[in-house]
Amino acid sequence: MTDRITRRWWAVAIVLLALAGALGVVGAVGEATRTAASTDALPIGSDSAAATALRDRLPQGEGSSAVVVFSRESGKLSPADVSAIEARVAALPDAGRAPLQRSQDGTAALAVVPVDGQDASGTARRVADIRSAVKGDLPDGVSAQVTGPAAVQADLAAVFEGANTRLLIATASVVALLLVLTYRSPVLWILPLLVVGVADRLAAVLATHTLAAFSITWDESTIGILSVLVFGAGTDYALLLISRYRDELRRHSDRREAMSVALRRTAEAVLSSAVTVVIGLLTLLLSLFPATRGLGLACAVGVVVAAAFVLLVLPAVLVSFGRWVFWPRIPREGEAALADGHSLWRRVGDRVAAHPKRIIGVTLVVLAVMAAGLAAIDTGLKSSDQFLKKPEAIAASERLARSFPAGSADPAVVVTTADPSAVASAVQRVPGIAGARVAKEGSGVAEVDAVIDAAPGSEQATDTVRALRAAVAGYPQSHVAGTEAVALDQAEASARDRLVIFPIVLALVLLALGLLLRSVVAPLVLVSTVVATFLASVGASWWIFTKVFGFSALDDSAPLFAFVFLVALGVDYNIFLVTRAREESRTHGSRTGMLRGLAATGGVITSAGILLAAVFAVLGVLPLVVLAQIGVIICVGVLLDTLVVRTLLVPAIAVVLGDRFWWPRRPHPTPSASRQEESGATTAPELVGKGSTKP
Repeated sequence: MTDRITRRWWAVAIVLLALAGALGVVGAVGEATRTAASTDALPIGSDSAAATALRDRLPQGEGSSAVVVFSRESGKLSPADVSAIEARVAALPDAGRAPLQRSQDGTAALAVVPVDGQDASGTARRVADIRSAVKGDLPDGVSAQVTGPAAVQADLAAVFEGANTRLLIATASVVALLLVLTYRSPVLWILPLLVVGVADRLAAVLATHTLAAFSITWDESTIGILSVLVFGAGTDYALLLISRYRDELRRHSDRREAMSVALRRTAEAVLSSAVTVVIGLLTLLLSLFPATRGLGLACAVGVVVAAAFVLLVLPAVLVSFGRWVFWPRIPREGEAALADGHSLWRRVGDRVAAHPKRIIGVTLVVLAVMAAGLAAIDTGLKSSDQFLKKPEAIAASERLARSFPAGSADPAVVVTTADPSAVASAVQRVPGIAGARVAKEGSGVAEVDAVIDAAPGSEQATDTVRALRAAVAGYPQSHVAGTEAVALDQAEASARDRLVIFPIVLALVLLALGLLLRSVVAPLVLVSTVVATFLASVGASWWIFTKVFGFSALDDSAPLFAFVFLVALGVDYNIFLVTRAREESRTHGSRTGMLRGLAATGGVITSAGILLAAVFAVLGVLPLVVLAQIGVIICVGVLLDTLVVRTLLVPAIAVVLGDRFWWPRRPHPTPSASRQEESGATTAPELVGKGSTKP
């Protein structure tokens, strides 16, 4: 198979067919589209999801509401101010259904305006129209701001307007820059970037159509995160292949033969890595969140496409050009291979071999100190803290809370098929409820709005929601929704997801590594180091969030995404290292084989890790806190794994364990290598040139 890919005409045919076919599919088919459902963001089986589904039976059930807040910077609203405000409100469609409400202190007034947008785009347009209408012709000193569920949704939609394009441009730019710095060649970087870029566009089309075929939800962020992963993982695989190809060009005069050997030696590591990542991502299908399930399946499709393009298309592209693409650092036959030279990573390996136990102890202490931040973590972001830059909806909500009960802008919503008056009376008696009213009726369903006295996002507000649910539990089909109820359901569902998915990911990755390495000890060591990396990266990131960015809490979903991505991608680098170490151990023994493996892969894995960390940091271009948090945790974790765990800790453990690292398998080194292992010596570099055409 590898020989066919590297043959002249086969290579040309593969390149032309793959690129033309992929671009044809992208251009002719395009990404699938879907109609958003009102329950997309809600946990499956939650009380808020049941309330929202029941609410859809109401007339204009999919609508929402905006709250217009009028206020003066100082002093009270005058009668003339109120008259002007009433004129503004009266001009709004359907505004008369809820009269203007004045605060007791006389400094503010509010009006609730129904918003009947059928999707996020429609809601955003309607909110924009309301904002434009209420801000004109107001008396001097009087301001108008729009908040409420519809306004928050509109501001959230604005975050993702053009987001996928911005993410794609930023990601491709970061990858291009790092490839140029890695290869220091004016030509070579273009080839992997082109191949991975085409794979990314094809992955977006295939992923969305796969999701549509299985009726799985996806949201605005799915394709953006998919692009980040495809570029990150695809470029990592490309770096590994090109590094091995460069190494083999030093041993072979024929570049096609060199690529055939490089592809054969690299394919196992890339395929094993891709399978591990896909397994980890598919565990997200067990999540209670529809969009999380969609993200897991979409990213799994993306990794498969990325690996396929790197293993099938990139080798054909590379061998279609001569050695000159590496200019000015052109590899020549007879030069020392990475494993045989005195590179930085070989010198690091020698230091590790000299003091392995000391390095293990120091590294574990460093990881433990970094993980200490876990004890201080507070989870659960309030709605007002979801944005890096405070939008109008949040600012208006804060202004409203200074003059009205805290929950006035966004009341809890009780949806019921029982007698609405009886339900409203029961709601009114719940401690912490400032007021309740029947807001809407129709088709045998009623909506009761309940204003929560406590501040949004507080423990008191959460306790009020629990009490509210207990109070209406005895009424037929009575469920509680609203921002506070949704936040409670999301927190509980996130905790359940972590409890279920974390151990399953570890078990599946452990099984995959066991099958790959045919070992028990090595997989346990590798998975343990990845878990230690995750704990240390979350702990360290918490100090970054609180001391640098000023975040108040960690979003409930951030640990799950960070864990799945870090475990799957972190194991990648260990796979790259240990598969090469196993290969070298067959000739040089376990101890020297690990050091040679580190010397051969140290540079490429470090480059790949830095690139992947930078790619995930690109998520920070979106002003949404949860994506910034996920990006920072993964960035810190990948750097930690690449520069510390894979470079120092894993090799040190392998050196201490020796052949036991591969138990129950044992490498079968040559007799000279066995004697070297027993003496504990690290021989001077020598050209092994296995399979070389040079005599």
